[in-house]
Amino acid sequence: MRGKRVATGEEAEIDLTPMLDIVFIMLIFFIVTSTFIKEPGVDIERPDAETTEKVKTVAVLIAITADNRIFIDKKEIDLRAVRGSVERMLAENPNGAIVIQADKDSEAGVMMKVMESVRDAGAPATKISTNKTD
Repeated sequence: MRGKRVATGEEAEIDLTPMLDIVFIMLIFFIVTSTFIKEPGVDIERPDAETTEKVKTVAVLIAITADNRIFIDKKEIDLRAVRGSVERMLAENPNGAIVIQADKDSEAGVMMKVMESVRDAGAPATKISTNKTD
């Protein structure tokens, strides 16, 4: 009994540092790998189409309401500010697609002007959001 003495006043402690390291690493992993859903901030009645294609990564979501107001990232913007907003958002996510959600009652000319601004901003491709008809 000489070799082992246990002091009566000491308590056994558990070192939580390795567990906290793992939790922080997992948190960073989930933040980096998650994709955030972008919403236009307004309700849009999309036109119907017979063919549709799903877009996996959306960098910019532009909404055009029935009264021809333009929304990007839940904020109403002027047509002249579309190009700058798209350039800024493409800098954050250069691989994402540009999706325009135009209300079926909006003017086609406004949508064409938005598409021109997106093209001038250097976007590789622009998609139009529609509902698939059965």
